[in-house]
Amino acid sequence: MARTALAAAPRRDAPAVVLVSGGLDSATVLALAREAGYACHALSLDYGQRHRAELDAARRVAQALGAVRHEIVQVDFGRFGGSSLTDARMQVPTNPASQGIPSTYVPARNTVMLSLALSWVEALGGHDLFYGANAVDYSGYPDCRPAYVEAFERLANLATREGVEGQAMRVHAPIIELSKAEIIAEGLRLGVDFSLTVSCYQADEQGRACGRCDSCRIRAAGFAAAGVTDPTRYRPL
Repeated sequence: MARTALAAAPRRDAPAVVLVSGGLDSATVLALAREAGYACHALSLDYGQRHRAELDAARRVAQALGAVRHEIVQVDFGRFGGSSLTDARMQVPTNPASQGIPSTYVPARNTVMLSLALSWVEALGGHDLFYGANAVDYSGYPDCRPAYVEAFERLANLATREGVEGQAMRVHAPIIELSKAEIIAEGLRLGVDFSLTVSCYQADEQGRACGRCDSCRIRAAGFAAAGVTDPTRYRPL
């Protein structure tokens, strides 16, 4: 099943692949994996997102937190549409969603990202994936739920040579049951510099946030609840 608490690495500096988006959740997860003793390989996805500044943030985070290697893989979800993060014809919502999954959901994005991470970690001879899924303060995406993470771990052990013939693959989701304030507190304990991160769904080229989208509201509320100054840089109104 998906893990919400980390055990020690099976051996010192065992390779692990960590999904790193450039936001505060994945930065905290990378720091947690490093603390547990893993040799962290950071994976980001250039999927045609309008907030491309998050990729620059991912580079900064991976370097600052000592990733052994950082790969940015290009998969153009914009060719398919279906999300306000990849389709310029759609607007990013700036009012809280009343119900349902918001238009910022990118169809099957996390499944694609985890599949790429699974391929890389098996090639490395590792067995551990780290994913910043959160089911508490989030936008309601279906691929951030514990049931999804657990299902993907089962798939990983059915679909890989290592899972069938060797050691079990593990999908770690260590912040899945934490509030945003708890994630921020954990990140600060681990020395994460949140000023390096970008969370806004429509950040400009300089990484400045809009302050109005769902992700901006969740981030600001988290810092307020944690009693910590929010280092987010905002665009002029």
